[in-house]
Amino acid sequence: MMHGQVVVGRSAELADGDRLVVDVDGTEIGVFRIDGALYAYGNYCVHAGGPVCQGMVINRVTERLDADKRSLGDAFSDDLHIVCPWHGYEYDLRTGAHPGDPRVRLRGYQVFEQGGEIVVEL
Repeated sequence: MMHGQVVVGRSAELADGDRLVVDVDGTEIGVFRIDGALYAYGNYCVHAGGPVCQGMVINRVTERLDADKRSLGDAFSDDLHIVCPWHGYEYDLRTGAHPGDPRVRLRGYQVFEQGGEIVVEL
């Protein structure tokens, strides 16, 4: 794989809440724009190698419990997760970490904008 900075798209092509999955010298990378910030991860789920960057982006689902630990139903947090389409493995979109074990994480890449282009550091 090549090293250095690679232009993967134009800034105007990636609206807030959107993603772009690109092939860079045989490595697929997903770039996401969330609340104006850019995040980039390898399109490879740690669990079984699925195309995680092509999965659903959803708010994290949490179960609400009363004082006796009885379920009060589900709630959605502000944490955005990406869900691998193969087996449902979830990762925090802003950190790449699995919510149950933060040591399990997606491979992240530095990403920034320069001159109207989106650039990934390999």
